[in-house]
Amino acid sequence: MLITTLFPANEAGCRRHRIPALLVTTKGTVLAFCEARRRTGADDDEIDIVLKRSFDNGKTWSDRQIVVTDGDRTCGNPCPIVDRETGSIVLLFCKENQTVFVTQSEDEGESWTTPVEITADIKDPAWTYLGTGPGHGIQLAGGRLLAPSWSDESPGPATWRPAGWGKIQSSVVFYSDDHGATWRSGPKMTTDASDECEAVELADGSIYGTLRSRQDRFRRAFSRSHDSGNSWTDVQYDDALPEPSCQGSIVAHENDRVLIAHPAATDERARLTVRISEDGCRTWPVARVLYEDASAYSDLTVTFDDHLLCLFEADRYERLALARFRVDWVEQGE
Repeated sequence: MLITTLFPANEAGCRRHRIPALLVTTKGTVLAFCEARRRTGADDDEIDIVLKRSFDNGKTWSDRQIVVTDGDRTCGNPCPIVDRETGSIVLLFCKENQTVFVTQSEDEGESWTTPVEITADIKDPAWTYLGTGPGHGIQLAGGRLLAPSWSDESPGPATWRPAGWGKIQSSVVFYSDDHGATWRSGPKMTTDASDECEAVELADGSIYGTLRSRQDRFRRAFSRSHDSGNSWTDVQYDDALPEPSCQGSIVAHENDRVLIAHPAATDERARLTVRISEDGCRTWPVARVLYEDASAYSDLTVTFDDHLLCLFEADRYERLALARFRVDWVEQGE
């Protein structure tokens, strides 16, 4: 297992990089997205969405390129999805957690279409804020593009005021059945039980959502869908997955194997741990600590040479680190 720094602090004059998202295209290119927070590093900073690309399964990387920028506005929450049928990369993102846009790339992330706003199609009027991802979305076997996301119903005006959010949040998914041309919102999951989330399609066609817990549960939450995301089970909490309340990531591997990554300490964001399930995410008997020190948001992907990549926030958000390892490294345990 090898850990390197992919997005350091102060690169290109940017104070901090946060909110990682990873995917592998149909041609094997690895795309690593994140937020480039220019001045303060806070949620309401002037933020661009940036990208680095790898053409050798995550061993070396291109220079940083800007994918989304809008003056001094906050552009964030990258949620990329690979459309296996067309080869396109579809990227959902937010501006100031008030509006949602979609852009696409047909050339392995080198260039991107003019963003199209989809807020009116997916945002419930009751939501004060919303966020796509963060982290990658998925394409289901039937072709649907699914973007795990979150909503916020905190009282107050719908203005860009991040200090006002977080009182009432819930997990939700946005989806498209026409390759990203139009989007709809699925039903909100259990109100205020969870928020930021990722999802994986299992071998039986069901979807397992791993959710950031709320209400001081200190255990990861989860929900399942048996109808392509049109409905979800009540949110529950998994006692085998301790967490401090933080975003986590999940990815499918071969033979119905699923890997999850999340901070496993309960008193701080630390001890980033990778776990394996081979029974449809019912149990997680295999685990290994990837990074013992301060570590927070992450995203997982599988490369064409069968390595796992985990892009994660390390050292109290001072860098985005990249771990490259094989599944047998996890299986060896501590």
